[in-house]
Amino acid sequence: MIKSPEEVELMAESGRLLASVFSHLDGEVLAGRSTMEINDLVEAFIVDRLAARPASKGQYGYGYVLNCSRNEVVCHGVPSETDVLRGGDIVNFDITLEKNGYIADSSKTYLVGEVHPAARRLVRTTYEAMWKGIQKVRPGARLGDVGHAIERHAKRAGYSVVREYCGHGIGREMHEKPEVLHFGRPGTGLRLEEGMVFTIEPMLNAGRRAVHTEDDGWTVVTADGKLSAQFEHTVAVTGNGVRVLTLRPDETVPRRG
Repeated sequence: MIKSPEEVELMAESGRLLASVFSHLDGEVLAGRSTMEINDLVEAFIVDRLAARPASKGQYGYGYVLNCSRNEVVCHGVPSETDVLRGGDIVNFDITLEKNGYIADSSKTYLVGEVHPAARRLVRTTYEAMWKGIQKVRPGARLGDVGHAIERHAKRAGYSVVREYCGHGIGREMHEKPEVLHFGRPGTGLRLEEGMVFTIEPMLNAGRRAVHTEDDGWTVVTADGKLSAQFEHTVAVTGNGVRVLTLRPDETVPRRG
């Protein structure tokens, strides 16, 4: 689980490149485009422009470079030519990238066109909840501190936290130890050490936290059909706190609250 300073720097380079993928997507008009079109656009950018590898493609038999989870889809949405984004949608793009043998993982939920205020609030709160968890990362803290901060922020806003899926250690492999739950009790769980690298990726539901996997074996949806949102960053535990390896140029790290 512990990465050397040299390994963290290699992971930071993968994270920087992945952040540039999202910056590229930020400049694209999403409404009217299929999720498969977005998948192909991202693949071309990673391979041709960044000379990197889309780490999700081929993993566990998955044939695409990203997951696209729209509206009631919680995670693992599969790109499709017939799944066309419309104004009012929210959609999460979960993208991974490998460079020099090390993988970065990040996701962002986009607002497509004019979005209902309730959906906008869910997306904003999910982003805030991710940062509440990130702000707890430092040597000596516990993973329960991270999960508790996320869940408390979500519940205060009236949302539920999906429990079936969690963050994870990452490095040369996509999924390494530890598991990073997005709920928990402070002062419990694994003690964090300098050199640990993992993802924090909460999924918040507007309704109940229960989820259901569709017949394709991939797509996970809310059981009650209500909206879900997600954000994700890859982070490293440093000597004096946390380093967000996939931080995008447009992002400002919130002050600790």
